[in-house]
Amino acid sequence: MRAVAFPRFGAAPEIVDLPVPEPGPGEVLVRVRASSINGFDLGVLGGFLKGVYEYEFPVVLGKDFAGVVAAVGAGVSAVDVGDEVFGVVMRPTLGQGGLAEYVVVGEQYGLAPVPEGLDSVRAAALALAGTAALGAIDAVDPGPGDVILVSGATGGVGAYAVQLAAARGAKVIATARPGPEAAFVAALGASWTVDYADLVAGTRALAPRGVRAALHLAGDGASVASLVAPGGRFASTLHFTPEDHAERDLKATVVLADPAAPALTGLAAQVVDGRLRVPVARTYPLAEAISAITDFTAGAVGKLVVAVEESPA
Repeated sequence: MRAVAFPRFGAAPEIVDLPVPEPGPGEVLVRVRASSINGFDLGVLGGFLKGVYEYEFPVVLGKDFAGVVAAVGAGVSAVDVGDEVFGVVMRPTLGQGGLAEYVVVGEQYGLAPVPEGLDSVRAAALALAGTAALGAIDAVDPGPGDVILVSGATGGVGAYAVQLAAARGAKVIATARPGPEAAFVAALGASWTVDYADLVAGTRALAPRGVRAALHLAGDGASVASLVAPGGRFASTLHFTPEDHAERDLKATVVLADPAAPALTGLAAQVVDGRLRVPVARTYPLAEAISAITDFTAGAVGKLVVAVEESPA
């Protein structure tokens, strides 16, 4: 099979030929139709997760996947061969990833059926970023009329977070540069935008007493946290906790994506019903996956998807 992998720390990713993996007990072999690029992939590629995960080289990149069940291991009962599925690769080690023609994943976690009306490209862009956004929104729990700041609103997680917050009736201040970025987040439901370069002053002008809640998905965590009113809520997907959260009575939460099946199926249902937009900015063939990683690193608005094409038998 073809896969996007790197052979050692410090090496650049490349498209290589690898053996097709086999599912063990409780595992599912998925023939991948599409995957997407996430910040997690840059962390893996840069070696930043050394000591957190064991790297089993060559390491195939890609956390998201959408495809068809090709085989199942012993004891699998939730899915059958031929089922369309999507989710997040939640293996205990770094080795197999979604940027490959096949991937083995566990049956119990990070896997859900693709409902009718959801194509593989959008499904591949939904799982990791969508569940991270859902976890962040649940952590700050905005209600109708609450003003919430989303820092990093133009990225994949941020684009979902803006929509989820607006759906709960919150008023969203979204970080975006003037022009196409501001138009992008406004179309997702943001009430106002502030330029990254003028985050503090721009937000203070809109909310002089501070915002009720803030999501730190990008940028300087301390600056984002300083804009939350006393007694408010702050959530970070970047492992940041404000030092003064106790004295300011802030509820501060570090958020990790939790791609359990109920969360995945719930998000997929919202997409099918038209309540949640999957912000796919561009789709690349597998042969151009390295360009997708490069473009993501340079800063992408929305999600970048890789359409994985199976090699001829």
